[in-house]
Amino acid sequence: MKAKTQHLRNVACIAALTGVLAACDPEFNNPVTDNSSLSAGTADFSRFVALGDSLTAGFADGTVYTHGQENSFPAILAQQFAAVGGGAFTQPLMADNNGGLLLSGNPLPGFDQRLVLSGSPLAPTLSSGTPTTDVANILTGPFNNMGVPGAKSFHLGADGYGNLAGLLTVPATANPFFVRFAGAPNNSMVTDTLTQVPTFFTLWIGNNDTVSYATAGGTGVDQLGNTNPATYGASDLTDPTAFAGVYSGIVTALTANGAKGVLINLPDVTSIPYFTTVPFNAIPMDADTAAASNAAFAAYNGGIAGAGLPAAEVAQRTITFAAGQNALVIEDESLTDLSGFGLPSIRQATAADFVLLPSSSKIGTEATPGNPATVWGVGTALVDGDVLTEAEAALVTAANDAFNTTIANVANANPDLALFDAKAELARLASEGINYGSGIITTTFATGGGFSLDGVHPTARGYAVVANLIMDTIESSFGATLRRVDPGSYTTTFIE
Repeated sequence: MKAKTQHLRNVACIAALTGVLAACDPEFNNPVTDNSSLSAGTADFSRFVALGDSLTAGFADGTVYTHGQENSFPAILAQQFAAVGGGAFTQPLMADNNGGLLLSGNPLPGFDQRLVLSGSPLAPTLSSGTPTTDVANILTGPFNNMGVPGAKSFHLGADGYGNLAGLLTVPATANPFFVRFAGAPNNSMVTDTLTQVPTFFTLWIGNNDTVSYATAGGTGVDQLGNTNPATYGASDLTDPTAFAGVYSGIVTALTANGAKGVLINLPDVTSIPYFTTVPFNAIPMDADTAAASNAAFAAYNGGIAGAGLPAAEVAQRTITFAAGQNALVIEDESLTDLSGFGLPSIRQATAADFVLLPSSSKIGTEATPGNPATVWGVGTALVDGDVLTEAEAALVTAANDAFNTTIANVANANPDLALFDAKAELARLASEGINYGSGIITTTFATGGGFSLDGVHPTARGYAVVANLIMDTIESSFGATLRRVDPGSYTTTFIE
């Protein structure tokens, strides 16, 4: 297992070394053993617990693996807290650096090993390593890192979310990552957190309440008005009222014994590489190919023109190609249903649509091998799950904004709570990058240094930047003085 890890080479190591040599931040020149200027301020880090989802767990490259966990933002924070009275920080470490899960010795479907860059040209590929982490091997806690990948807001208080038997029901009622380390089969995540009587906590939850819908291309249901999460599907958007009730209850429980903490709001998911890497106009054509494609759509365009639709929808649905880059043809279920006339609900994408990262592997290939008329994105429209349309993205934004209003209100109502504005920081990362003193990270897929190969979760370097920014918030809110880490010394993406 360790030998396998040694074969992994950090893509950015040369750049990182260059960045470190060029670093000019005097903070990194301070002796690391000099703690005389450091202080916890009014905070008590003796029992620090981080509660949340995959972003708290250190998830990266499509899975959880030990290197990612060891560089999770809570683990980095705990290392700095240790200099000012912070206690031990334990994590439910995976058995290897391969990622992936087994159940009683058999691969657990949907929980593959990590992504690495491989091949020529380099492309994200599943690592050749074999998963060895078996969900049935229950760890003994308690654990300070209570991050559970896939958890939504209402899962945190759900009894039985860590019950092995719940993995075998249809639908499953348990989460295999929590099954590994739940204090008791029917404990909730909140119960296991409170058992530790934390003196300080971070809470970053609600991301999956929108991300699961967005990454599924909006194939779920917007549950606006339905406050019963028990009726939700896995890819549904959570109702803001339901979120507000759950979130407030969690924070009330966490602060009941006087604990202080940082609430972290929710970034705009449509600015992460999973949604921004594949352009809407990903199809290059020469003049002859464009003319042939236009001829192929002549009957469809004629049908749309004669269907009695408003002029705006006729224009929206009319498909044309020209020499150069061309917009992808996509399904859009929000269009007027003309299936009774034999006309599909398709149109060409615009810059307001988000083509999902996994679709990059199918665009331009033949849906029916050997039939060039079925090329995905041209003769065959990308399906609903390949694209988050403009209308679906608007639903995500509305829900996210409502959740963030709740988080801000809860934070502002309690002087023992600080608010870290992750939304603003991701917006800065997406627009200009973040200069961390010895280098810069951006949202550019695979090479920007900020995001891992799944396009959703940060790299170790990205998590280090997050940890430093959270420390800024802790200092301004609780009067602490903490030592920062140098993100340039943390890894980014790997090749195998």
